Amino acid sequence: MSIIYLDLETKCLADEVGGWDYIDRLELAVAVTYNTARGGFAHYTEDSVGALIDELSQADLVVGFNLLRFDYTVLRPYTERDLHELPTLDILQHLYRRLGHRVKLDSCARATLGVTKSGDGVQSVQWFRAGHIDKVIRYCEQDVDIVRQLHEFGRQHKCIYITDGRLRRPVKVNW
Repeated sequence: MSIIYLDLETKCLADEVGGWDYIDRLELAVAVTYNTARGGFAHYTEDSVGALIDELSQADLVVGFNLLRFDYTVLRPYTERDLHELPTLDILQHLYRRLGHRVKLDSCARATLGVTKSGDGVQSVQWFRAGHIDKVIRYCEQDVDIVRQLHEFGRQHKCIYITDGRLRRPVKVNW
């Protein structure tokens, strides 16, 4: 089974394009995938977005955190394909259905894996604008690896953990 883990970073911030209703205007800066069939990471920019869409289209499953609302919407202007038709596991959406509220990737990473994210989307845009594409790629790659590890943990243990205030609590998953 070919599982592709995906995360992307954008060139713009939401407030620069009119708000969160205009995610499709944020423009792709960098996308990173980890493909289990390949056993490694791949990096994409706007110039190579066609290859990214091709890779996603060949997956048995695409896994990410906020894929359906964010990542796929950012990619919408780059393809005629409806990415929502891809076999997808959106971990954030899954947790939202279980909990009734959104959680941050960092909360899941800390509670489940004992790791923290190395930055955020605002920093990523600043790095991109300063020409530090290597920093954006490393940051994005780390997020992809966190998502991969969360997914694997959930598959193995049938739960992941979140922090709820100061409490660490399990959330059952059926991946």
